Amino acid sequence: MKVELLDLKAQYQEIEKEVKTAIDQVLAHQHFILGPEVKELEEEIARYCEVSYAIGVASGSDALLLSLMAIGVGEGDVVLTTPYTFFATAGSISRLGARPVFIDIDPKTYNIDPVMIKKYLKRYSTHKGRRAKIKAIIPVHLFGQCAEMEPILELAEKNGLKVIEDAAQALGAEYKGQKAGTMGDVGCFSFFPSKNLGGMGDGGMIVTNDQSLAKRFRSLRVHGTGKMKYSYSHIGINSRLDTLQASVLKVKLKYLDEWNEGRRENATFYDKAFKDSQVVTPYATDHNLHIYNQYTIRVPNRDGLLDHLNSAEIGCAIYYPIPLHIQDCFKSLGNKEGDFPESEKAAKETLSIPIYPELNEQQKSYIVDKILEFIN
Repeated sequence: MKVELLDLKAQYQEIEKEVKTAIDQVLAHQHFILGPEVKELEEEIARYCEVSYAIGVASGSDALLLSLMAIGVGEGDVVLTTPYTFFATAGSISRLGARPVFIDIDPKTYNIDPVMIKKYLKRYSTHKGRRAKIKAIIPVHLFGQCAEMEPILELAEKNGLKVIEDAAQALGAEYKGQKAGTMGDVGCFSFFPSKNLGGMGDGGMIVTNDQSLAKRFRSLRVHGTGKMKYSYSHIGINSRLDTLQASVLKVKLKYLDEWNEGRRENATFYDKAFKDSQVVTPYATDHNLHIYNQYTIRVPNRDGLLDHLNSAEIGCAIYYPIPLHIQDCFKSLGNKEGDFPESEKAAKETLSIPIYPELNEQQKSYIVDKILEFIN
C-alpha cells in the first residue's frame, strides 16, 4: 500500500465540477487581477474569521512582509519570534533590515513560550545602551494549534508592541473561542496548496480589525498606490491574490470546517492507537481548537523511523530539521547551537505523518502498524 503525505487528488475529485465552474466564470469575465472573486473571498474570510477586514495578497510570505511594513518595522528594529518555524517568518523581518530575535518554544506545543518572552523583555528593559527598538512579536500557530495568546498579548500591551499572528497553518483554529489570526493587530494566512485551505498555487490573506491598517495593506499590495492611478503614497510591492486562485478558494472555503473536523477525527484515531507506545502524540490544550494542519509525532530514532516509513511507501516529513537560529543566512545574528535547546530537540525528534481528511481506515491502520512495528 502507498499512502501520500498529502493527497490533493483525493480532495479535488470531490469538488472538481465546482472548481471548474468557478474557473470558467473567471475565464469568461477575464478580470484576472483583483477581479470580483477576490473581493468576495475577502468578505467571506472576514466573516469566517469574525473580523472587520481581509485583504488578499500573493502569498503567506507576503502577508507577513506587508504586515511588518504596515506597522512601520524597518532598519535596526527588533521583532521577537520563534526559531522553530518556516523560514518566511524570520525572513520577512530581515528583508526589511530589521533583526529577528528568537525565543525558544514550549516543548509540548512547539509554539513560542510566553515565559521565555517575558524573561527576554525583562532582561532587555534592564540592559542599558540598547540601540535597537523592539517593535513587534510574531507568534506562530504551528501545526494548526494557536500559541498561548493571552499572556503574549498582555506582554505586548505592557511593552507597547504590535502582535502579528503567523496563522499560515491555522485557518479555523481557535484559542479560547477566538479564531486564529484575529487576536493580535494583524493575522496572516497562507493558501499554499499543502495548507488546510490550499489554492492551486500561491496565495495569502491578511486580516485585521484596524481600518487604517486595512487601508494601508490595500495600498501596499499595489506598489503603494495613492488616491489616483499612478500616484503613490507609500513604497509598496506587487502582491495581489490572483482572481483564479480566489475563485478556487471560494469553493474550498465552504468545506473547510468539514475538512478540519476530518483532520481532528484522524488525530483522535492516532492518539488512541499510539496511547501505550513510545510515540509522543501532539499535545492539544483544553482551551485550543486544534485543526492539525500537520500531525507531528515525537519518537526515539526519528531518522530511523523516517527511513522505515519511506521504505513502506508512507509519506512523512520533518518540519523543521534546522532551526532558524543556526541557518547559515542568520549567522550574523550571533546565535549558536545550544542557544535554543527545545527548538533544537524538536528538530531532531519530530516527524509529521499523513492527517488529511480523505484518509481511509485501511490507510490509517497501515500507518499505525508500520510505526509501531519500528518502535517495538
